Amino acid sequence: MPGEAALNPETGRPAVAVVEAYAELARRVLAGPARLGRTRLVAVDGPSGAGKSRFAARLADALAVLPGGRPPVVHTDDLLDGWDDQVTFWPRLDDWVLSPLRAGRPGVYQRYSWVRQRFLPRPVPVPVASVLVLEGVSAARAVIGPELTLAVFVTAPAPLRLARAVARDGPEILPELRRWHAGERAHFAADDTASRADLLVDGAPALPHDADRYYVRIR
Repeated sequence: MPGEAALNPETGRPAVAVVEAYAELARRVLAGPARLGRTRLVAVDGPSGAGKSRFAARLADALAVLPGGRPPVVHTDDLLDGWDDQVTFWPRLDDWVLSPLRAGRPGVYQRYSWVRQRFLPRPVPVPVASVLVLEGVSAARAVIGPELTLAVFVTAPAPLRLARAVARDGPEILPELRRWHAGERAHFAADDTASRADLLVDGAPALPHDADRYYVRIR
């Protein structure tokens, strides 16, 4: 579909927004190399409230109709030990999920309850699959880059992202949320995540499209 002039929300410079199909992206993923053992790892990164979870779910849905079926989706928020574990959770993810898959074995993790403020005892299995979608802030960090089949960065204007988060979780989280936003800005600046991504996605697109089947790419 044709593109139109837009602003890159990361740089503020002119860019081109193009509507692309999740189905085509799913085929691209399956055609790519498996670099985490036998698994193609797709990381969906970006700031809070940008639309990462929605993008990850729709890509997983598109993969569901292809060989291998719907891939597991792991959300990094489920592995954080509270607000202060924003980027330091990674060894836990590597030990529980990435290292086993790297060796061709299934992974398993415990999900953190943000209500009870502790990890729940029930294990969550992560099977050895042709694709794993990893979603969350810092999912595409530089250290995992060599093992990624696809790195996606989803972005949206800061005021909209803040409004989305408050609408989802309530205004009482504002103090923690502002601290979280400062932390993710520092991480993305140091990690240079957006510029390394294979795909930059507009999480608040103005282009008309069927959001269940298409996404808007910024280039």
